[in-house]
Amino acid sequence: MTIKPAPLGPLTLGDCTARDLPGVQAIYAEAVRTGTASFELDPPDLDEMRGRWEKVTGAGFPWLVARAGDRVAGYAYANTYRPRPAYRGTVENSVYVDEAFRGQGVGRALLGQLLARCEAAGFRQMVAVIGDSQNLGSIALHRALGFEDAGVLRSVGWKHGRWLDSVQMQKPLGPGDTAPFEA
Repeated sequence: MTIKPAPLGPLTLGDCTARDLPGVQAIYAEAVRTGTASFELDPPDLDEMRGRWEKVTGAGFPWLVARAGDRVAGYAYANTYRPRPAYRGTVENSVYVDEAFRGQGVGRALLGQLLARCEAAGFRQMVAVIGDSQNLGSIALHRALGFEDAGVLRSVGWKHGRWLDSVQMQKPLGPGDTAPFEA
């Protein structure tokens, strides 16, 4: 099935609010049901997405949305890479774009703003954990914004009747590893 892109019109980026969550949940639910970007098998409901958003933003991490008019065209957020204290200078990103808005720069705008916000907050590394080595759009997006390949975990997920890889990419933020991290 071919999806005709929605006309983008003016795109606004901002912090995700509670009123954006139904759009966020719909985008993620579609990605879980039909795609391989997430290794979740069942889409979380709106209450679960609200809880995730509250946890991420409550910990001080950015969660952004791109709006085309009143419609959520995509979202991106940063979160803890790993819970142990030595990882506190590193964040992991997530970027999801509504299928109707893909290929129109929404992901690039979101990830670019997310990078800027995380660098301004003092983080030193951003990691992308991309579901499926065939997710060429996400891999290209991250490369275009300066991420480098860090490795591929082969066949670590089983979804949609096939084995999926997990692609790891990384980008230094600010001084990266050239200076000590000050929490």
